[in-house]
Amino acid sequence: MRRSVHNGLMTEVTSGTARGRLRALLAFATTAEPRAKVSNSAVRNDFIFAVMLLVGALWMARFDFVGEVAAILTCAPVAARRLFPLSAFLVQLGAVLATKDYATYVTFIALVTSAYSAVLHSKYRGAALLSMAPVGVLVAAVFWRSSSRLQNFGLISTGPAVHGPAARILKRLAPGVPVFPGRLAGLTFEPSWPWRLTGILVLVSFTSIATVGVAAYTADRIRRLKAEHAAATVRAVELERARIASELHDVVTHNVSVMIVQAGAARQVLSNSPADAREALLAVESSGRAAMTELRHLLGLLSPAQEKAASGSEQADDLRPQPGLGQIEALVARVKAAGLPVELDLAAVPDDLPPGVDLTAYRIIQEALTNVIKHAGKPSTTVRLEYRDGDLIVEVADAGRLMPAVGPIPAGAGRGLIGLRERAALYGGELTAGPTPGGGWLVRARIPADPISASLAPAGTLAAALP
Repeated sequence: MRRSVHNGLMTEVTSGTARGRLRALLAFATTAEPRAKVSNSAVRNDFIFAVMLLVGALWMARFDFVGEVAAILTCAPVAARRLFPLSAFLVQLGAVLATKDYATYVTFIALVTSAYSAVLHSKYRGAALLSMAPVGVLVAAVFWRSSSRLQNFGLISTGPAVHGPAARILKRLAPGVPVFPGRLAGLTFEPSWPWRLTGILVLVSFTSIATVGVAAYTADRIRRLKAEHAAATVRAVELERARIASELHDVVTHNVSVMIVQAGAARQVLSNSPADAREALLAVESSGRAAMTELRHLLGLLSPAQEKAASGSEQADDLRPQPGLGQIEALVARVKAAGLPVELDLAAVPDDLPPGVDLTAYRIIQEALTNVIKHAGKPSTTVRLEYRDGDLIVEVADAGRLMPAVGPIPAGAGRGLIGLRERAALYGGELTAGPTPGGGWLVRARIPADPISASLAPAGTLAAALP
């Protein structure tokens, strides 16, 4: 059993069974497509065309009351061939079959016109396409031995004599037409002439309309698929941009915040304690180098050709791996150098965590410490890592109070915690952040993190499983 999507409708198609084919055809026939709004000028033109057909049909009826009623019933639906395409076609088809004894050539012209409109304009185009061939066969069969009761209906034309095989074919299709071989003759369309040839032409017309309709439907499907692919590409680009923006936020905000704090400390002690100022400036330089290294790594995703063209120490920096829990102590050391008292509590954490979980935990701690520096000053802060029951638990708690932000907050601020929640949710985890009862702020994340080695079979087990 396979699943196929048709215009947003999920249908189950069982290959090789009548039930599956019937279900597929039913889904194709009942699926509605969005159609363009009909303009007032198109409706006006359809009304004028319907009036023209009606005038021609009334003239052929020649004041026969029943023939005039039949003309009205079969020509009037043409006026609604764009507003209600399939309904107008079905109503007209019923009127044509009900008044078949009073048909004229205009009757068949109007019916073919409505069939074309049903395939082209109906939102249930599948139903219209599926009905063309059966309706064409039905019309040809009904009018195979039908003749018109309109006594005054007749068209006269002249042409060359018909003889030989053509004469035999014409006698079979239209036995009421006299054939005079060897001379010019008047071919009179008598009331007793069955509508065989006309019915066959209607069948051919319906088949041609269905063929063109299938081609148009296929072209529309291709256009829709291309549009859906383009929309999916745009969404993928937007998601990738959001991911890169989150990475840039984590890198730039943390390192620049540390640099600002260190630069301010260096400025204050520059005249009284040059040695302390020198250490602060070295910390600023170190944070700047770390920011540049990670920025080059991220910008390399946007311009891989330039990344490959890098050389020397820059290329070596680009090849450095993403940060992880192995760099937590260095991260805490940089924050301590910025003046934030941080206590690191590392429980037994596996060394072989999945790389994505490792990076996510690092970013959570980095962002939480950055927020402490930005919003709470320099309170006592604790970073705690623990691995329990298959989950990695990350906590960053401070004992400070929130301070008002310096300056106006730009639109889109607050991306940090949103990005962290998205990171944690990506691996099936969750992140909470909020004030604690005793004062301060707590950021806590729980992330499922099975070690890589735990998911691998031991060498002996693998060897025993091999034949």
